[in-house]
Amino acid sequence: MSTPPPVHLVVGDDPRFRADATKALVADLLGDDDPSLALEEFTLAARTDAGEGDAAPSGDGPPVVDRALSSASTPPFGTERRVIVIRDVGAMGAADGEAVARYLADPCPTTALVLVGGGGRLPVALTKAVKAAGGAEVKTAPGKTGDALTAALDGAEVKFTGAAAHRVADWFGDDAGRIPALLEVLRSAYGEGARIDVDDLEPYLGEAGGVAPYLLTGAIDKGDAAGALEILHRLRGSGFHPLQVMAVLHKHYQRMLRLDDPQVGGEQDAVAALGGKVKPYPAGLALRQARLLGAAGLRTAYGHLAKADVDLRGATALPEDAVLEVLVARLAGLSRRAGAGGSSPRGRPRPSGPSRSRGR
Repeated sequence: MSTPPPVHLVVGDDPRFRADATKALVADLLGDDDPSLALEEFTLAARTDAGEGDAAPSGDGPPVVDRALSSASTPPFGTERRVIVIRDVGAMGAADGEAVARYLADPCPTTALVLVGGGGRLPVALTKAVKAAGGAEVKTAPGKTGDALTAALDGAEVKFTGAAAHRVADWFGDDAGRIPALLEVLRSAYGEGARIDVDDLEPYLGEAGGVAPYLLTGAIDKGDAAGALEILHRLRGSGFHPLQVMAVLHKHYQRMLRLDDPQVGGEQDAVAALGGKVKPYPAGLALRQARLLGAAGLRTAYGHLAKADVDLRGATALPEDAVLEVLVARLAGLSRRAGAGGSSPRGRPRPSGPSRSRGR
């Protein structure tokens, strides 16, 4: 049998997924051992500006990390092994990370150390020490809601129709962490083994989740005003400030403006023109949209952006959300009139080379 790793690092952006993964990992590590004897858990407090910048102590006595490592260095009593969990390790300071690195250089063979992310950015010394010690990294929270839903439904007590799964992924957007709670509510409402369709979902969906900002610009480029407005409302509902929305739009049209050049002949040229910081596919999309709008269309778009900028700073009595709605509708209308959306021959992808006058 292979020797288990001395340390496990649980990472991921969503605390709910981290908590679920940690619970499952600890249960696996404990096996048949009594948790009251084998398991100790520690949680770091928020980092302070005092002292050396290490995690704040929890109560009296030595700092949390020192106490946790002391326990990790102690042989088990009455069990096969000890499991030591330290949560919110992103709150560790430099000295804490170095202390963990020293422990991992010669770890106790009967201890499984579990480090759980959260509390801030993980110290570089910590991640290097985990890797050097042959530790295992547990990644949580799939980046896409569809992936998270597929993972959550595997072994769940309710099943979704294809239409219902699509509805959940679309509705929750980036808020994948809400899926486990939804599944539990549906199990309670409909019972184990229930097959859930779209109509069964609607009363339990709650507020729409946040969406990625690129979906807003994508809907605008397609000329889909209604879709763009819906995405705008979801962005605002998830906490996006009006100036953040403006920053997204400005960056999008600045990218197109840089590509409004006859010398940019295709995706690779577009990547180069954008400083090599954009992948070929989105660079190609921006290039096609720049060609669709042309110089005149881009000037009009910048006029709309400039007006919205001054309106958000008090030039109009309209509420901020109304200013953004007018802007998004105007930009989507501009794309639609230019032929976006595939409703005319001009909506098809254009050849990679320059194909019309720039009006310069």
